[in-house]
Amino acid sequence: MKIQLENTGSHNVIRSYAPGCVTVNQDSYAGSVIVTPDRIIADWPPQTLADLTAEHIEAIAALNPEVILLGTGNRLRFPASEVTRALASAQVGFEVMDTGAACRTYNVLMGEGRRVVAALLPITKT
Repeated sequence: MKIQLENTGSHNVIRSYAPGCVTVNQDSYAGSVIVTPDRIIADWPPQTLADLTAEHIEAIAALNPEVILLGTGNRLRFPASEVTRALASAQVGFEVMDTGAACRTYNVLMGEGRRVVAALLPITKT
């Protein structure tokens, strides 16, 4: 799905998402990816929610976000509480949604100037 967004300066904008692919600015990324307004981390290791560990979440929290958006693929699924437990003590906002919703929400929050991180698991073909 293509996403339209007005000029956001030099910040990273998610332009589209599809099974196995997310397009940020003019570049497409296969598999899992982390997107911040000023940084892209391609080839983020977890490819499914079952692969996600507390260490993955702690590495995202180290980016100093105001809020983390976790896109869980085709549909909304929640990670185990022990995976996200460290976020409560770090006082980092954490929202879980399907990857499409996470892409759209990232663009809105980024456009508002928020310190947002989108950690996106791939959408699979159904």
